[in-house]
Amino acid sequence: MSDGGANPTADEIDELARRAQDGDRAALEDLLAAVRPRALNVCRGVFPYSPDAEDACQEALISVANKIGSWNGRGRFTTWLHVVALNAARSAYRRMKKQAVAAEVEQLDRPDPRTTSVIAGTRLDMLEAIEALERDHPQYVEPLVLRQYAELTYDEIAEQLGLPVGTVKAQVHHGRRLARPLLRGDE
Repeated sequence: MSDGGANPTADEIDELARRAQDGDRAALEDLLAAVRPRALNVCRGVFPYSPDAEDACQEALISVANKIGSWNGRGRFTTWLHVVALNAARSAYRRMKKQAVAAEVEQLDRPDPRTTSVIAGTRLDMLEAIEALERDHPQYVEPLVLRQYAELTYDEIAEQLGLPVGTVKAQVHHGRRLARPLLRGDE
């Protein structure tokens, strides 16, 4: 990579992903190191408790390594990564939610900070709202996720999705508007 790998460009990440798909193990390792901060950023956007975000990020990176062949190469690898990272966060959320319910049933004296994270983190309500949005209006999900969790600018989202900036802004706006009633007091 041109700068020693510190901040690889989207083109450099795409190239690493292509090489990793072709079985280049060193490229896969470099790719995982290059995209880890992005995956962690998505997971931190979901989980208020850092260890939960770290766990979800690790799950995302394992998924990337195992499913690298499912990236079709038409869009940016980073766009695919954001979806994988959000899916990992959803899985971690569901698992932790089950643990939280089990903990409530057992009436523990001291709450586990991991289950408290699920209960207290209003951002996690967004996961449930996005799942509902995916069922009814899937076209709004990816722009909303890239804006809300990956914290990309509208221009960056437009470039990654190959859409006009105005379309991206409209899709994010409509996605937020549809998700808002599904949230419990968020926004």
